[in-house]
Amino acid sequence: MDNSTIYVRERGSLRRVSDIVLAQPKPALSCRRTNPFVPRKEHFIFTYNEEGSLRYTTKSLFDITLLFVVDNIHHVDSLIGFPEQIGDKLFVAAEENRVFLNPEISSKALQLFSDAYGSMVLESLCLRNRFPLLHERMDEIKTFHNLKSLDLFGCKLGDNHELFQHLTSTSLARSLIQLFIGSNSLSDAGLQRLTAPIRMMHKGLDCLQLLDISYNNISERALEYLTCLPKLANLDVSGTSLKLGTGLKATMSNLLGLIYSEKPLAAFDHSRCKTEGWAEQVVNQWEMNSSLMPKQKKVEDSRTSALRFFGRQKFVRTVLNATPLTHKSTEEDKSERLHFYRPANNDVREKQVPSRTNDLENPCHDPRKRRLQSETCDTSNESPPGKCSSSPTLTAEDIDLLNSY
Repeated sequence: MDNSTIYVRERGSLRRVSDIVLAQPKPALSCRRTNPFVPRKEHFIFTYNEEGSLRYTTKSLFDITLLFVVDNIHHVDSLIGFPEQIGDKLFVAAEENRVFLNPEISSKALQLFSDAYGSMVLESLCLRNRFPLLHERMDEIKTFHNLKSLDLFGCKLGDNHELFQHLTSTSLARSLIQLFIGSNSLSDAGLQRLTAPIRMMHKGLDCLQLLDISYNNISERALEYLTCLPKLANLDVSGTSLKLGTGLKATMSNLLGLIYSEKPLAAFDHSRCKTEGWAEQVVNQWEMNSSLMPKQKKVEDSRTSALRFFGRQKFVRTVLNATPLTHKSTEEDKSERLHFYRPANNDVREKQVPSRTNDLENPCHDPRKRRLQSETCDTSNESPPGKCSSSPTLTAEDIDLLNSY
């Protein structure tokens, strides 16, 4: 392979490949293959028979080709068109070869699989209270553009995180249904920045049905920024500045068409959230790899030995095994849950709620004429976007955010 010429046939034409430098075969991990008398053949499988004698069988051409593609995955242009069964085996082989732990090619490799197989690569991603993993693997996480559920609870995003642009990108607009961004030190300005592309350019989070913004410094004013989410059906505002009362219930009903739930909604239960897809083990590899970093281990060992020196072993075990405190105790949490949902008879909120103030001016909102004038209503909504828009008027802050994008 080192001195031979490689030819590739593409679209009926044959060309010679001269610029591609193929990866060298990896050294065998088995100690048996280090024996100079045993040939180091990657194309053979060494086993033992019933009598204990060594025997070897050749690998299939498919397995040989699969390993060759995995070793040179950074030279692959696209996997679109390959069957799902082939893609699954190729992904497993790349995972076993720890391709996705290599920061130089992991993003490109995940992008190849995401473009070709969509939500099968990763459908749900749970990063709750795992903010170091989010910041270390930001480029790789952005390649998952077919997520249906994303849990970023307790990831310390703040009001100006770079992930906001990815959340409102066109790639996630058609797939993301559930978003958990509670306990992230968000304020009204953070929600304003997050929803700015949606309110101004009318793109992003088109299919979002569940939103968790609990345990953030959010006031009632921030609810106006959520009117741009047409399919929002479940909202969690527990632990915020909002207080349960007649005024809050009326505001939720008028702005978002949501009503208060007397019982906690099962949709906001963390036990339902988990990472699902081909890349589930890849995320686990990232977390294990980051936890085994020498620097971090050295810091933890020094901290433990120092506290043990002063005779505080019980305190050491308590601190090291404790989970980070993100909100109040469990009893207070259960008593202060503010869950809102859209009732079954309010499925057309996106068409009815924004037009309540213009019922007298716009004849399209007459319920008796809805069926007869459905076509004219659609055309009228397209031509003057300012009349039937549910978003508030643009302020100077909104214009500055638009210029930043």
